[in-house]
Amino acid sequence: MIEIHSIEAANARLRIKRAEHSLKRANDLLDEEGGVALNLALCGRIRAARRNLIEARTRLMTIDPARTS
Repeated sequence: MIEIHSIEAANARLRIKRAEHSLKRANDLLDEEGGVALNLALCGRIRAARRNLIEARTRLMTIDPARTS
């Protein structure tokens, strides 16, 4: 049972890392000059990345409440 718990926690941490990376990349792209259409698309991508990050952190907290970051 502990192995499954460890695997689930590792998967949740991985999802957090991926969501943070995606959010950072989208924000970096938004800082570049790309035009209005691209900026609107990136805003949607940023909203989705933020939502994914919140969901991943929530998932980790349900799996491993001791982990705070």
